Amino acid sequence: MPKPNTKPNKKKNLTQITKGNIFVKSTFNNTLISVTDENGNIINWASSGSSGFKGARKSTPYAAQTAMTQLMEKIKNRGLSQVKVFVSGVGNGRDAAIRVLSNYHIDVSMIKDITPVPHNGCRPKKTRRV
Repeated sequence: MPKPNTKPNKKKNLTQITKGNIFVKSTFNNTLISVTDENGNIINWASSGSSGFKGARKSTPYAAQTAMTQLMEKIKNRGLSQVKVFVSGVGNGRDAAIRVLSNYHIDVSMIKDITPVPHNGCRPKKTRRV
């Protein structure tokens, strides 16, 4: 005999946000995308790996585009209308992920590259000789 369901099925209360930030980190192996509110609290995230891509296909622009599409589908009922986009990294998925935002009619107020660049800090590794 199955146990009676003791917890009532509650629907999660989703907070509505109109402005937010989108962080796109594109590496040589993957593309990570996260959406935050104005205070920096993460609302949702997606990556090329979580979209179903494995291995070398995770680093492609199409995988980044799919990850951003999946993320926009997750948060489309939150009321997000205006975003600031922060891009970091050197991978291929940087531009492809940003292009998806126009399909969802989201106003992009700013695109900023926050890739860390050394100002002649640490000494680089010696060059590889084959």
